[in-house]
Amino acid sequence: MQNFEQLGRELERRGKTRELRALAESEDGARLAAMLDAEKLQKAAKDGDGEALRKMLGSVLCTEEGKRLAEGIKNLMK
Repeated sequence: MQNFEQLGRELERRGKTRELRALAESEDGARLAAMLDAEKLQKAAKDGDGEALRKMLGSVLCTEEGKRLAEGIKNLMK
């Protein structure tokens, strides 16, 4: 969870939060959100269950939408 927090802080420091929000609210972002069980995701994050988070993230990143979203985040970090 700390890595996600660090990523968020770095994007905020760079003034990229608007772009990140746009990615999250994009068609790809909406499709990915629909694939995830929000309650399971929230519980895993709250419990610090890194293995469950990795599995959920892996299931998302193997999709075309996930790949495009990850590429968008990567481009924001440049």
